[in-house]
Amino acid sequence: MIKPIALHILLGLADRDSHGYALMQAIREQSGGQVPVQTASFYRHLGKLMDEGLVAEAAGRPADDDTRRGAYYRLTPRGRQTLAAEKQRLTDLVAQLKRVRTSRRKAGA
Repeated sequence: MIKPIALHILLGLADRDSHGYALMQAIREQSGGQVPVQTASFYRHLGKLMDEGLVAEAAGRPADDDTRRGAYYRLTPRGRQTLAAEKQRLTDLVAQLKRVRTSRRKAGA
C-alpha cells in the first residue's frame, strides 16, 4: 500500500510525461482537493518514488514546451506495475466494502 500522494503522482503520470507544477495541479483536480499538495512535500514524495525506481526523469520534452519549466517525469515499467497492483488492491477493497452490511436489522424484522 502506498500513500495517497504517491498514488496520485503515479496516476498523474499514467497517460503522459509531465513537469512538476502540472503534476501538482493534476493531483489537486484528481482528488477534488482532498489530497493536500505542498511544493516541498510533493518533491520529497516524487524523489522517493524516483529512488524506488517507480518514476524517472523523462529524456525529452514537447517541442512547444516553455523552456523555463523544470524537468519532465515519466512512469517506469516498475511504476506501471505498482500502479496496476494498487488498482487491483483498491478494486478488491471496494468489493469487500460492498459486501459489508452497514446497518443492523431490527430484532424480529
